[in-house]
Amino acid sequence: MVANFAVAAIERPGYSGRMATTERNVQLAKDLRVNAVTELPGRLLCLDVYRGLMVAGMIIVDNPGSDENAYRPIMHAKWNGWTSADFIFPSFLFLVGISLVYSFDARRQRGQTNKQILWHAVKRSLVLIVIGLLVNASPIYGLDLHSWRFEGVTQRIALCYLMAAILELWNGRRGQLLAFLGSLLGYWALLRFVPVPGAGLPGRDIPFMDPVQNLPAWFDRKLFMGHLYDRVRDPEGIIHTIPAIGTTLIGVFTGHWLKSKRSTSRLIGGMVFFGILGMVAGELWSHWFPINKNLWTSSFVLFSGGFCLLFLSLLYWVTEAKGWHGTWTMPILVFGMNAIAGFVADSLIYGPGYTFTVTAVNGAKINWHEAAQAHLEAVGLSVASASLVYSFAAVLICWVMLWFLWRKKIFLKV
Repeated sequence: MVANFAVAAIERPGYSGRMATTERNVQLAKDLRVNAVTELPGRLLCLDVYRGLMVAGMIIVDNPGSDENAYRPIMHAKWNGWTSADFIFPSFLFLVGISLVYSFDARRQRGQTNKQILWHAVKRSLVLIVIGLLVNASPIYGLDLHSWRFEGVTQRIALCYLMAAILELWNGRRGQLLAFLGSLLGYWALLRFVPVPGAGLPGRDIPFMDPVQNLPAWFDRKLFMGHLYDRVRDPEGIIHTIPAIGTTLIGVFTGHWLKSKRSTSRLIGGMVFFGILGMVAGELWSHWFPINKNLWTSSFVLFSGGFCLLFLSLLYWVTEAKGWHGTWTMPILVFGMNAIAGFVADSLIYGPGYTFTVTAVNGAKINWHEAAQAHLEAVGLSVASASLVYSFAAVLICWVMLWFLWRKKIFLKV
């Protein structure tokens, strides 16, 4: 209806001084129809599509039928190196940085002061932390307060968002660039030159970036021993949140680039250029500071940030420049416009799959996901293919849950 009204308006004689062409009318109608769906005028569709694809990817990676024998691209790298699955979390932080720029500009236009915007950011961060803690403590994971994990994905997003918010509100581009470089170089210096208490200097007394004997793992054990994801370390630890802030700042820089008055070709060209530059720089630095998602190394920040820019440039070209959207984007937007709900839905699938048990034929107790994997293999699928089917089934179940929210126009915001 909004689109039809717009077409009628611009077809009136004298609109904008002249009658628009039919082609422009149709394109404007398409653009407004997208805005009507996303319910935010001027909102970039490519960001919601990107976010939706990453939510779906998160569910696939989190819910394999087989933890050890799934297809490699949907498994995280064990330590150094990378797979496509390792780009999902950086993408969320990247998108947080972009959205932050748009959100803060909108609040300034409504007359809010920096202090008001910061207070809102603080409240959002606290809510995200609470969500993460509640998910970690959910009974579906087998609630045990003695091993309740305090760190997590939304907790890291909250901290990165809050720090990026402060830098956006009280620092210009130069200050943000210095903070970005400082987070990467400072983190490298910490891991390379600061001795690990009780172990020694990395590269001399202990291997550099040893999985257990490294400064971030030592610090997390000191703070949260018994409450860590991998018992002796945590992939969302405190110290390696520092370079993760750098990932969020790449999103902030990109948000300002997208809001500039440059032409579409220059916007896309800039993202492609810096995307390639980031991946090349990350790969080069990896010879001295390996790409490692678990430690969120500085080379990983550059490499994954480059990927994010290249992937966004492709989506921007498809949805914004070419205007190719409609039927194919709707299923993705169900995830993309309800990312928080998607995270919770993922936990509702992941938790029971790993904690609820059934009795196997041999009388042994096995987890739901193991039972499903065994059933899929029994019908003739390979181990990896059966694992992938299980992952896609998890995506479908989560999508159905979010589709009911989409149908009722319920979008959970923090």
